[in-house]
Amino acid sequence: MDKRIHFFSQKDVIPKNVASELLGIRGRQANEFAELKFPILPGFIIDTTLASEIDPKLIRKDVIPLLNKVSSLVGKDFGDSANPMLLKVVISSNLAITTYPTLHNFGLAKPTINGFSNWVGKDFAAHEVLFLVRGMLKIEERIKELEANAKLQAEISAQLKMLDSALGIRGPSNELGKEEKQVKIDKSAEFYMDFYAKYFPKGFFDTAEQQILITLGEISRMFQMDDQNDNDTALMISPMVYGNYGRDSCSGAYFSRNVVTGEKILQGQFFREKFNESGSAGQPIERIGAQHLKELQRIAWTLEDRFKEIRQIRFTVENGKLWLIEQRLVDQKSTQADLRLLLDLAGRKIIDNATVIKSIEPLRLNEILHPVIDSASVKEFKSWKGGIAGAPGAAIGRVYFSTDSLLEALKVAQQKGEDTRFILVLESSFAEDVKAIEVSTGVLTAEGGYSAHASVVARQYGKVSLVALGMKIRNKIATLGNLSFKEGDYITLNVPFYGESNVYLGTAKLIEPNPKESGFLDFIKLTKGFIKKFHVRCNADTPRDAALALSFGADGVGLCRTEHMFFQENRINVFREMLLSTVPQDRARALAKLQVMQREDFYGILKVMAGKEVTIRLLDSPLHEFMPHNEDEIQSLIDHMQRVKKVKISKAEITTSVEALHEFNPMLGHRGCRIAVSYPEIYAMQVRAIFEAAYKLRSEKIDARPEIMIPIIMNASELKLIAYGKKIEGSSYTGIVDIEEELRLQKKAKPVEYQIGTMIELPAAALGAGEIAKYGRFFSFGTNDLTQTTLGISRDDFTAFMPDYTLFDLIVGNPFSTLDPRVRELIAMATERGRLTRPDLVCGLCGEHGANPANVRFCMDAGLDYVSCSPYSVPIALLAVAQAELEKAQD
Repeated sequence: MDKRIHFFSQKDVIPKNVASELLGIRGRQANEFAELKFPILPGFIIDTTLASEIDPKLIRKDVIPLLNKVSSLVGKDFGDSANPMLLKVVISSNLAITTYPTLHNFGLAKPTINGFSNWVGKDFAAHEVLFLVRGMLKIEERIKELEANAKLQAEISAQLKMLDSALGIRGPSNELGKEEKQVKIDKSAEFYMDFYAKYFPKGFFDTAEQQILITLGEISRMFQMDDQNDNDTALMISPMVYGNYGRDSCSGAYFSRNVVTGEKILQGQFFREKFNESGSAGQPIERIGAQHLKELQRIAWTLEDRFKEIRQIRFTVENGKLWLIEQRLVDQKSTQADLRLLLDLAGRKIIDNATVIKSIEPLRLNEILHPVIDSASVKEFKSWKGGIAGAPGAAIGRVYFSTDSLLEALKVAQQKGEDTRFILVLESSFAEDVKAIEVSTGVLTAEGGYSAHASVVARQYGKVSLVALGMKIRNKIATLGNLSFKEGDYITLNVPFYGESNVYLGTAKLIEPNPKESGFLDFIKLTKGFIKKFHVRCNADTPRDAALALSFGADGVGLCRTEHMFFQENRINVFREMLLSTVPQDRARALAKLQVMQREDFYGILKVMAGKEVTIRLLDSPLHEFMPHNEDEIQSLIDHMQRVKKVKISKAEITTSVEALHEFNPMLGHRGCRIAVSYPEIYAMQVRAIFEAAYKLRSEKIDARPEIMIPIIMNASELKLIAYGKKIEGSSYTGIVDIEEELRLQKKAKPVEYQIGTMIELPAAALGAGEIAKYGRFFSFGTNDLTQTTLGISRDDFTAFMPDYTLFDLIVGNPFSTLDPRVRELIAMATERGRLTRPDLVCGLCGEHGANPANVRFCMDAGLDYVSCSPYSVPIALLAVAQAELEKAQD
């Protein structure tokens, strides 16, 4: 036996002293499976040192005995006229990507075709002959190309095109050309042998033995002529088996575990007495029979342990005997499935915990906390594809085109016990739409992008958000391309993290997430074990948000946006009442009612986060955002004023007040600390509510740690005024410390632990950080506004011109997702300057930038102490931190 030919089987392993590169990639895989004692089809490999210099006459003395050895294991003889064994030839290169075809069905010759037909039928036999022909024509086409025989090459190419049509093989477009017609297979196998014999060396179809020897010679000749081969390609010859080869035969394919849930149960089908699944009704893999099922489980789970990933396996049972045909990685699988596999492997010490952490892309965790669509349920639905993903997941609901109409529909549905799933569809959203987004399943808008208001709020509340640029809403009908839907229609939003989003007309079937069963909570616990000093807080405006974020691993609240608390239905008109008050006593009464509400808000959040810091941002939004914006809201306010204050107020008066608060550029107008200077009583109310909640919790022996944050500061004087107050001739300003002291004295209590700090969201504040740090114990970088004010770009409008900027490389990426270099420079500079003044200054970043892994690594490198993001983004940030810590440990 030539030492350059190597036999393998379930019981025969190629010796270790044979260099693995001599076998090619496919050859190495076959030998690996032999080492694992898998039921692989036996065969032999002509290694790379021989494959390019095969002499068919000389190699016969080795090939025929090896084929006899293979036959004894398979139970069929090569060349037998009654029950022939057929072969496939795999061109096993050492390159991961090759253009060589896999060649099938060798042994289909004139003496064997009738015997094969008796087992599988004449039509199938003809089909297999054409597959044999197609593979060999590929070899001959390449030889003619290398010989520069253009005429014969063109003729073979034309035949291949017709064969591809007949066999249902398509090109890249997966469609026939306009002039092409499907070619039918309507002749006998013998006819096709006679017709195509002229393209092959003489005697190709005469006997099975001649056919395989001619084939090996032709492939070797191609290698000799091809300069690109470089003598690094082997040939692997093994038998073929068929799932339609008798009663106790089948074919099948399955995954090593459920690719959606990750449950360690085989998922797949088998097809009784069928060659493959084409046009066949399959049966669940668990019904295949106990003996075969046990072996399929062994194969699947051994492969998982070896490759550390979910695998797909193809197999064939021929006359009761199981054979492994192929196994490969799985592209379409859920994050949950990968996560459960990794935790399973770590639990059995096959991989370490660090490998688990490094194996999951942080942003993939978006998927595991949201429902996913069962793709089979939407196959017949009308749909639209595209858009910008604002918050991933899947959502179903009836469409409503305004906050008021959605909230009214919700009331009616609750009263009647009907479906309460709704999707808010708007041109764009504003602060007053938060309450509708909160109760909806998803939001679809026509303007903005990932950092638009609707997207940010949706991520905060764990809702689905899609921005469909170009969507038109007219007369309560929305149009997306060829898809239209009206108010009250059901739609399904599918917003995956990877791939294109879809809007479907109708209700899909959803697969709901289960953080506990998915292994997600175990994964978070594992992740936090790798985190040292740097930590992750959450953005939370309600106790529910805070509790959810805490369960996801948050270490405190980095941003509590108090303005969101006022938009609740039972509060908004009280706030409007306060704004419309012209008499100090009336304003004080309204503020007193708001203070009670705020105290309960802060009490709930601080209690949930006991022992952890809670950063509460005082009112930031411009006042005009709280005023009524449509007829229904105006009427609601009129009714409130008459019911509560017994005061009649006209629509004209309200409109006048709204106009008085109007600003041309509210983002840079009367907001944040500027409101506190003009209306100190509003901030005073909020500060009292914070301290009342803190002292109440202290009396209950609960460790409350409020941090009071002043927004939109541009210089140290503003922060000094609001924090410590000021007295001037004829006037005074009561600061935060004064309010706390007054309340403490009233209660005769010891001081509670609290901090005062500021948001750095203006370039001026970053530049003046050294002075500002004199009066604040912490900085929180509000990167949405800092990006807007640094670049002069509106996050809600930049998508209108961003495609043009991207086209000409005028800006890299989305600056509202990945921090711009100049914004990073301001953050690093402000941190450094602030700590020169106050070495123990705590610095963090709040906003959705904090969930981007690239930003997290920057924050760690810049010396920040934490990032803060929405509850559903906390696990993403935690994983990014853990991975960064592991990278640092390796450096």
